[in-house]
Amino acid sequence: MKDFFKSFFATLLALIVTGGVAFLLLFGLLAAIGSSGKPTVPGKAVLVFELDTSLIDGERDTEPGEALNEAFGSGGARSQSLPGAIEALDRAAADSRITALFLTGNLHAAGPAQLRELREAIQRFKAKKPVLAYNLSWSKRDYYLAAGATTVFINPFGGMEVNGLAAEPMFFGEAFKKYGVEVQVTRVGKYKSAVEPFITDRMSEPNREQIQKLLDDIWGEWKVTVARDRKKTPADLQAIADEKGLVEAEDTLKLGLVDRVAPYDEVLDELKKLAGKQAKDKDFPQITLTTYAGIPGEAKSGKTRIAVLVAEGEIVDGEGKSAQVGGERVSRELRKLRMDDRIKAVVLRVNSPGGSVTASELIQREVVLTKQVKPVVVSMGHLAASGGYWISTYGDRIFAEPTTLTGSIGVFGLLPNVKKLANEHGITWDGVQTAKLANPMTLTRPKNEFELKRIQGVVDRIYDQFLTKVADSRKLKKEAVHEIAQGRVWSGEEALKLGLVDELGGLGAAVKHAAKLVKAEGDFYVVGPEREPDAFKELLKNIGQGKPRRLTKAGPVDALGEAFKVQLERLSALNDPRGIYARMPFEIDLK
Repeated sequence: MKDFFKSFFATLLALIVTGGVAFLLLFGLLAAIGSSGKPTVPGKAVLVFELDTSLIDGERDTEPGEALNEAFGSGGARSQSLPGAIEALDRAAADSRITALFLTGNLHAAGPAQLRELREAIQRFKAKKPVLAYNLSWSKRDYYLAAGATTVFINPFGGMEVNGLAAEPMFFGEAFKKYGVEVQVTRVGKYKSAVEPFITDRMSEPNREQIQKLLDDIWGEWKVTVARDRKKTPADLQAIADEKGLVEAEDTLKLGLVDRVAPYDEVLDELKKLAGKQAKDKDFPQITLTTYAGIPGEAKSGKTRIAVLVAEGEIVDGEGKSAQVGGERVSRELRKLRMDDRIKAVVLRVNSPGGSVTASELIQREVVLTKQVKPVVVSMGHLAASGGYWISTYGDRIFAEPTTLTGSIGVFGLLPNVKKLANEHGITWDGVQTAKLANPMTLTRPKNEFELKRIQGVVDRIYDQFLTKVADSRKLKKEAVHEIAQGRVWSGEEALKLGLVDELGGLGAAVKHAAKLVKAEGDFYVVGPEREPDAFKELLKNIGQGKPRRLTKAGPVDALGEAFKVQLERLSALNDPRGIYARMPFEIDLK
């Protein structure tokens, strides 16, 4: 028997060693594959920007599962860093090897404010080199980027959306009642309607009012910009939206919305000419924006370091996932930047609808402490609302785009229970407790009147603190803040008039202002938070590099399923230890 165990453990050890060696060999082989053949920029190349992507404000540390899906092509849309795309476009405009920019495809996700920043970078490129844009079908989002291109093409079988904007929130109130899920709420602010999807079947009038105003602001900016690009008036575009909506290819030419109706092969011929080739040539020099952005530019110049820290996603308690703003993680990164004497100023880029009050306060505290030793400038992206505004309000200067969604100064508590649902399936609970408020956050029963009163008191107190913080940081009277608060979301343009932000502009403008505050104009460079390298994720990223893939477009049924998924993810992000949230009252999905 002793010999048996010796033999067994020897065999087991050999298997472990062999497996480990095999894994290391495979890892080395994949690493070699991923690192070999570093991309270079060919001469007279066309820079190809495939828009089939989701714009994000910062480079995310993807979860291993997400990285695997992306590496082997089984995930959703790829993500493109907005600052990375802007930097690549500006660099390519001055690169003698790049002759033109080609835009094509349909963006998967991007907010109006992000589109504005990207569009400005495309226009800077166009000031130096040609920009060609082609699509089978132009959505409002993609056309906003491309309307000012040197030449805008559309496929003869295509069409264009010029049909205004619509928002269509989803409501689960009646479904919850049907299946026995009850939701009690505590809130402050008549516009604080984040709880509405879970308790009712339609928008409240205050919510309808604020959404209508936001759509009007965003649609107005779209019309003004596109009208200027196409030498029309906003009234011309409004008439097209009211009378046609979806415009056929030939009509887009007649209406002056495009420059040419042409199939893809003719567009390729035009690109070949720009690259110094002839139509008969099979190919032409080209490089994708993603690949170009990954090629290091010139060495950083300047003496002064300015750090950009991105807070993007739902604000949650704890570390958070890659697409969330973890209160502990972001406050820790701010603390490192505060204590790093090499960093002379911090730009906090916020793209968040808010979330956990506790996490928001952790981050805001670090903003205040950092501001005491070095400037903190805030750049608002697509949205910086509720908790997103909470962490922004103490910035030395706050920048927003005209279409940024911000404000939403309000607080709510969401208190679901599954007593009815469970009872109908034979599940019950019983228990004992030593005080009246020993178990107020239970999901097994509705909250009693005494518990609701206590929770409402906490919500009222936190709302008062929110008002006080905004009044103090923005040098406003508390009564005036209350008038513009009550959970209402404002566009960046309106927020400027109300004193909630200081200036209209994107991330670049915020960085320049930070440099000005430390007297380093023209003598600075930008860095991000230092992170430990992850060889496995880098390997997967290298494997996944290559030509961008076109995604199958989602149909109406897919879109409905995605809406359900978004709502579930939103519920799962509600993890504040006290159940109190400062979150934007709706998820605006423009259609």
